[in-house]
Amino acid sequence: MEDDHGVRRSVEELRQTFKSGKTRGVDWRKSQLRAILRLIEENKDNFYKLLQSELGKHPVESYRDEIGIVKKSVDLALSCIDQWMSPKKGWLPLLFLPASRKLLSEPLGVVLIIGSWNFPISLILDPLIGAISAGNTVVLKPSELAPNCSSFLAKLLPVYLDSKAIKVIEGGREVSNQLLEYKWDKIFFTGSVKVGKVVMAAAAKHLTPVTLELGGKCPAIFDSLPNADIKVATKRVASGKWGACCGQACIGVDYMLVEQKIATTLIEELKKTIKTFYGDDVRNLKNMSKIINKFHFDRLRNLLEDPAVANCIVYGGSFDEKNLIIEPTILLDPPLNAEIMNEEIFGPLLPIITLDDIKESIEFINSKSKPLALYAFTKNENFKKQILTETSSGSVTFNDTMIQFACDDLPFGGVGQSGFGRYHGKYSFDAFSHEKAVLERSFYFELEPRHPPWNNFKLEFLRLAYNYDYVGLVLLLLGLKKPLSS
Repeated sequence: MEDDHGVRRSVEELRQTFKSGKTRGVDWRKSQLRAILRLIEENKDNFYKLLQSELGKHPVESYRDEIGIVKKSVDLALSCIDQWMSPKKGWLPLLFLPASRKLLSEPLGVVLIIGSWNFPISLILDPLIGAISAGNTVVLKPSELAPNCSSFLAKLLPVYLDSKAIKVIEGGREVSNQLLEYKWDKIFFTGSVKVGKVVMAAAAKHLTPVTLELGGKCPAIFDSLPNADIKVATKRVASGKWGACCGQACIGVDYMLVEQKIATTLIEELKKTIKTFYGDDVRNLKNMSKIINKFHFDRLRNLLEDPAVANCIVYGGSFDEKNLIIEPTILLDPPLNAEIMNEEIFGPLLPIITLDDIKESIEFINSKSKPLALYAFTKNENFKKQILTETSSGSVTFNDTMIQFACDDLPFGGVGQSGFGRYHGKYSFDAFSHEKAVLERSFYFELEPRHPPWNNFKLEFLRLAYNYDYVGLVLLLLGLKKPLSS
């Protein structure tokens, strides 16, 4: 943890590095990206151990959601960065010829990236890849709730990356507030809505652009399906709910909506899948992460200890306080005014809400804040269209969960309360770039009217140009067409 003087000195050094132009060259950008690859490859075993001790993540989960995500992002950036940096040329209206236009991507400057504890490696390094690709200097602020991962990154990154352009600053809320007092050229934040509001308020003082990757209550609509498809769908729901950091994921399934007539079938299939994937004893669960700390453990336990909610438990509900483990838990029709149905759960508790008609799910979803992700298991094409046109969410995934996060050709980001701004792949490069419009005209071909008055000629020329009347323009310039009177 640095004092205020140390933070100020670090930020000033980053500004001087950026002003020097060092980070603008493609060679510097590629060298830093290759260094991230080496960092991951040479330290992956250490990352596995850290993620296991801090969050209880199995190495398979750590590779899928952390190490593999970062490696994939670096590989894509290295293969595409020349293309991303190239000026984009385009068409110009006849009105401006002879001239040329292009869009030039330039780095924003000195950026601040604030990471989250649930994916303490990927949610720091993945945005960093975009910031480096775009040519910025960067301050990384890892989450203090995953202190071992934070400390490891703080020690490791200066060994591999340019320490005059990329710095890690550790600390808790006090350090975060201190950092937010500075003027940045971009702030990228991943975390809760509550803290996101603090970040945005601080950024507004300096008119700093922000990307907020927040969360919300992500629903899963479960339509009537053949038995074989129900089995596949429940496996994907179980993976998306409990397989990614024990439900502590912003795009994890928060609750499910299903017709009353198939609720029993769905619940029975989920029970079987849970036992197969994770086991049925809270003391011996396999392949599941733990709750990050005692505070969040107690928060989740309090959600379940509401008597009206406890009566709705149809599976699970056991706790291992010593090891911060909560068993996968299914609830059927908890009260809609209960806290569990009005706050993001961020844990292994899954409410299932029954409806008379599955199409009522659209009204139910629209009654709440816009989610970061919406999942729907259905074969009904008309229902799919209705979901797409009548709901709003950061993303929609049909017949699976969470896989959209790993697709670099799709932007990842929220809408409304679930955040704004987007990244992944080329979108990460764009998130940390300014696309500057450049238009260059020649000194040749200056218009001269053949028929006065001059203002009438200009007015007619503009009218014809804006209407793409090229024949009329030629006739006007040749003096064969008279301008309209003003």
